[in-house]
Order: sequence, then structure tokens, then C-alpha cells
Amino acid sequence: MIADLKKSAEQKMQKSIEALKADLAKVRTGRAHTGILDHVTVDYYGSQVPISQVANITLVDARTIGVQAWEKKMAAVIEKAIRDSDLGLNPSSSGDLIRVPMPALTEERRKELIKVVKGEGENAKVAVRNVRRDANDALKKALKDKLISEDDERRAQDDIQKLTDKFVAEVDKVLQVKEADLMAV
Repeated sequence: MIADLKKSAEQKMQKSIEALKADLAKVRTGRAHTGILDHVTVDYYGSQVPISQVANITLVDARTIGVQAWEKKMAAVIEKAIRDSDLGLNPSSSGDLIRVPMPALTEERRKELIKVVKGEGENAKVAVRNVRRDANDALKKALKDKLISEDDERRAQDDIQKLTDKFVAEVDKVLQVKEADLMAV
């Protein structure tokens, strides 16, 4: 029972790290990345859908994303959605292809992005700590129901704390890499 609880806690903490990495991939570093447009949605016949469901998204070059709408009339809608998003991008149409150039990052914008990255990191740490809390609550309940001994509960709590420390350190490592990436000119 304790082994299952530890394994479950470790898997949930690992998922928190993976979610952090996915979120950080969306924070742009000056290079073009198709994942930047993942959360931008467009109005497609009355419903909001991600751009990837109405167009092909490709990299034209290192600093430009190309968006090719599947339907001609969607091009203007997609362009407006990208412009209105909080990404600070300025797309331009050339025929069927919408070009989305990545502006060079200013020092000020880099610092803003680092704050965003740190916020994401803090959210990941909170998620890891919530997993620890849930695991510890399950251990206390098992102790109360006399399914495990007090010694087993103490040892399991120590193990879960070690897991938590390991994953918090991993969050810090991921954040350091992203910050270095953002500050590289």
C-alpha cells in the first residue's frame, strides 16, 4: 500500500514537471517555434478552435512561422486572432500564406518573460507540494484506520519529502535552463 502511494505521488510529481516544460516551451526566446500558437483560438463557424485545427503551421525560417489556412476565407480570421492574442506578434498575409515574424526580444521584454517563467515554476512547485500533501493525508488516514504502523507512516512521510525535494530541485534546474535561454542574445 505504501509503495503504491509513493509510486503514485512520484508519477504525479513527474507530470507536474512535464506540464511545466510544456508551458515553458510556449514562452518564446526570439526563435520561431510552432508551439507558440498552440493556445491561440479562432472563431470557426461559431465555435472557438485552436489554429492548428484550421491551418497548417510551419517554420519558414528560424525567425518566421508560416500559417497556411485550409479555407481561403479563414486566412483573415486567423491573422486577426494572432494579432489579438497576448503574444505581441504582428502577422502579415502574402497570398494564402500568413507570415508571423518573431520580433527580436528587448532587454525589458526578456525580464518580463523571466517573471512569467518564474511564475510558471512557482505553480509547478505548488503542484508538487500539493501531491506531497495528498500523499501525507492518505498516510495519516491509513494510520488512523490502523492499516499501517506509526513507524511505517514516518518512514513513508520521509520518503515522500525526499521525493518532493528532488522534484522541486528539478523545477529549479528547468527554470535555470529557460532563464539562461531567455537571456542569451
